[in-house]
Amino acid sequence: MNPIVRSGVAARAGALLILLGPLVSWLAEFITAAAWQDPPYAPLYNWVSHLGLTGPPQTAFGQVANSPLGAVMDTGWVIYGIFLIVGAFLVFDPREGTRPIIILILAGVAGVGVSLVGVFQGSDANVHNGLIAFHTFGAQGVMLAGNIMAIGVGVSGTRIGLGRSRSIASIALGTVGLTAFPLFMADVFAGWMWDIGMLERAVIYPIMIGHTLLGSSLAAARRRHATRPPTPLEAQIAN
Repeated sequence: MNPIVRSGVAARAGALLILLGPLVSWLAEFITAAAWQDPPYAPLYNWVSHLGLTGPPQTAFGQVANSPLGAVMDTGWVIYGIFLIVGAFLVFDPREGTRPIIILILAGVAGVGVSLVGVFQGSDANVHNGLIAFHTFGAQGVMLAGNIMAIGVGVSGTRIGLGRSRSIASIALGTVGLTAFPLFMADVFAGWMWDIGMLERAVIYPIMIGHTLLGSSLAAARRRHATRPPTPLEAQIAN
């Protein structure tokens, strides 16, 4: 079967962008959570998106939020979204059929979604002025598109250059995220708010791990291809 990914310098750059996106976001999350000390940030209890709230302490979605470095988290999300979209378009070749086109669409929705979360905060003020719709659309968009993308990448693993174990891992990650999504939504809409941070991360982290897996696999494959000695035919053409 024909590969659905490009080769060359641009593809290697795209693979690195896909890899760096979640790493930048995780670093921003660690720095922002460490600065939230009054009271200390609780990853299993507090909303992930509350890390991006700027300004003085406030109450939003039933929790008191105090994120002194909220702008750092927002920047991390926007960078993640941009890196994912640009990286995917540099790597996947839409000329190779339906599968790369679907993956590109999913990457685009997920990238726009995570960027919207960074631009439109989940604040009480945005709830009242209506801008929360963009935050909600972004969050739910990345949750669904990101996990479906992980499954699509795993299913197309042989045409992307993923080994069998990594293909299975990508499918498993997307399945875990999609399974956690309705549990997370039920927790929100039923008003239970039971360990909302844990359930939210159960949906989000599989996406981020999947992008790390995809980006590292693509980068390694592109590096091997770049350093592979030319075949006799290629050598004859070069001469």
